[in-house]
Amino acid sequence: MTSAGPVDLSVNLGALRLRNPIIAASGTFGYGLEFADLVDLESIGGFVTKGLSLSPIRGSPAPRLFHTPSGMLNAVGLQNVGVRAFMTEKLPVLRKYDTPVLVNIFGSAPEEYAEVIRILEDAPGIAAYELNISCPNVKQGGMQFGSEPAMVSQVVGFARRSAASRPLWVKLSPLVTDIGVIAQAAAEAGADALTVANTYPAMSIDVKAHRSRLGCPTGGLSGPAIRPITLRLVWEAHKAVRIPIIGLGGIETVDDVLEYLSVGAAAVQVGTASFVSPGATRDLAAELKRRILEFNVKNLKDLTEVLVPKFD
Repeated sequence: MTSAGPVDLSVNLGALRLRNPIIAASGTFGYGLEFADLVDLESIGGFVTKGLSLSPIRGSPAPRLFHTPSGMLNAVGLQNVGVRAFMTEKLPVLRKYDTPVLVNIFGSAPEEYAEVIRILEDAPGIAAYELNISCPNVKQGGMQFGSEPAMVSQVVGFARRSAASRPLWVKLSPLVTDIGVIAQAAAEAGADALTVANTYPAMSIDVKAHRSRLGCPTGGLSGPAIRPITLRLVWEAHKAVRIPIIGLGGIETVDDVLEYLSVGAAAVQVGTASFVSPGATRDLAAELKRRILEFNVKNLKDLTEVLVPKFD
């Protein structure tokens, strides 16, 4: 083991530099302010806000969360205050923290994604945008933006033209035949990084009550059950593109983080674990700093090289 000394966990994700690769995922960390008294926001790499739309959305009926043996089902329904309220009520407070704030964005048409970004472009305190392309495209009869390369190119292209001053990340859907083809479409349309991947549509039924255990028939499954599936998606996406990949799905321990780094993720996002332990992101960042010394390296770049698996 290398001797004790400074450990550098910083990572460059294109033009964006993070102090460490642990990022709180969208939808699990509120707007960041909800966790400010529970987690030292300056101890993590950054966080992604709840998804923002042009207008406020009330979201789905309760119950919105249900714990299953394999993970958590959620049907929040993209509830949010809307982009303008975020700018006036949330962002000014977030600027007090020396932590990269990534804003998750969604819409029902490419023009809506572009308009949300246009409104945010002149607001200080935002490190990057993350597009949620697992939303239904109303112009295409409700088909997900992220399900077909041409639609991916269209929505990313619209967003790219509006995002003149900041990096543009794209959060991919796992419901695709070939994640590599989708990743290539996003990269060629102007994505600076890719988040792989969103939750998996799922459901749970209360057979005695004859109804869904959520307020909606279905929700999104996250948690440990999806980690092996998403790990493969990260590996496939990494082979297909040269832009950074951020792995997201079922991360609970530092070994989970190391697995994602080993197959090509430059950083990770932590979601459901924050529901179980609000300090999960902080704890993972601290544990990673300790664990890196076991590999006889002192920086993240050398660690990822050591971790590359041998498949032959």
